[in-house]
Amino acid sequence: MEHLKRGISRQFSSHASFRRTLSRQFTRQSSHDPRNNNMRFSFGRQSSLDPNLRRSSPEGGSSDRPPQLAVPDNLDATMQLLFVACGGDVEGVRDLLDEGVDVNSIDLDGRTALHIAACEGHVEVVKLLLTRKANIDARDRWGSTAAADAKFYGNMDVYNILKARGAKVPKTKRTPMVVANPREVPEYELNPQELQVRKADGISKGIYQVAKWNGTKVSVKILDKDLYKDNETIEAFKHELTLLEKVRHPNVVQFVGAVTQNVPMMIVSEYHPKGDLGSYLQKKGRLSPSKVLRFALDIARGMNYLHECKPELVIHCDLKPKNIMLDNGKHLKVAGFGSISFTKLSPDKSRLLNHGAHIDLSNYCVAPEIYKNEIFDRSVDSYSFGVLLYEMIEGQPFHPKPPEEAVKLMCLEGRRPSFKAKSKNCPQEMRELIEECWDAEAVVRPTFSEIIVRLDRIFLHCSKQGWWKEKFKFPWK
Repeated sequence: MEHLKRGISRQFSSHASFRRTLSRQFTRQSSHDPRNNNMRFSFGRQSSLDPNLRRSSPEGGSSDRPPQLAVPDNLDATMQLLFVACGGDVEGVRDLLDEGVDVNSIDLDGRTALHIAACEGHVEVVKLLLTRKANIDARDRWGSTAAADAKFYGNMDVYNILKARGAKVPKTKRTPMVVANPREVPEYELNPQELQVRKADGISKGIYQVAKWNGTKVSVKILDKDLYKDNETIEAFKHELTLLEKVRHPNVVQFVGAVTQNVPMMIVSEYHPKGDLGSYLQKKGRLSPSKVLRFALDIARGMNYLHECKPELVIHCDLKPKNIMLDNGKHLKVAGFGSISFTKLSPDKSRLLNHGAHIDLSNYCVAPEIYKNEIFDRSVDSYSFGVLLYEMIEGQPFHPKPPEEAVKLMCLEGRRPSFKAKSKNCPQEMRELIEECWDAEAVVRPTFSEIIVRLDRIFLHCSKQGWWKEKFKFPWK
């Protein structure tokens, strides 16, 4: 530290231009955490691949970023080098390098003095740094090189010098949803640098992964980059985003945001450490009647909200245990809606756009209309709900037959599993509700608003009979 102080003192006394640069570009503050000494260099033009640049002016300075960077009094050597490089102070750069400052030292964003000088177009500083063996292909945290930054800002003299030395310019990765005007960036857009993605843990495996976003665990759906040229996939991705952005309900999974302006594109939603209903049923088996009723109401309320969305209802089409999440309070939340693409034939009738790509042959909750690629309406979700209810009470339909056989028996042959539970575990009213939900005729199936009323009625009836008295109380009653 004493060596650093002596170096700063010598620089201040020997270079008036350096002193003027510092006084002009620094705003000193007296109350700074010493841990902040290793700072980001955010004064002047930024990395050409910085995701925040799309929200900024053409000069790269964010519109909501202060005009000057507040720094601690005790500047470290790296920050000194970056600032003098930014100001084009050739002598200041030379003296700092002579003092032993590493020419390739970086800030928290991985930016070197060569990056900064290239952004600002300081030819002589760039030449000096190159003679001192600056890494010509060093990449910052966003993957940008000095040559890429020079080209982006139109500093062609610098770019040509770097190019002649063999500098490589990384290809700019653009997404199908990238916007030209920064004002068109969606409000839900997240900075991918704020997401720390990890392998799936505690949630449905597959396309979902656990991540941390600003210290909070979230669930991330990552779109495979190989599908960016598939128009149908991109339209489905946009459709899912449109739905997620507008829905808000305690029994529907909460949308956090998305990454659409950077590769890879992602959808971010709330994380549920308790996992999904499918995993819960595998672990617990058949559920108690009180829990079945509570879970059924959670699902029905979430689905009723989706079906009542204005101006256009949301049909799930893929309601199954894996798409029902458990929160910390063991309440259920509907997820997975919007992931299946279908076309509207009328206000009430729809059809899948790509049946082969969307149908899950192992999903025994799927409605016959979906399975057989027929025209359908929102009653397909009521069918799936009836199968869900049965599984919570009795277990998987047609067990031990595999799911692929069960779905064929139900959708192609019209067969339904039998009820074996005692009347206390599955009252007659509940059986009738399930049978109406999974009826082959769509017009017979009740709406979710009707389902909620009937579930409440079942609870009142069972309470009068003295069933579930100690086991179950409605928190909203």
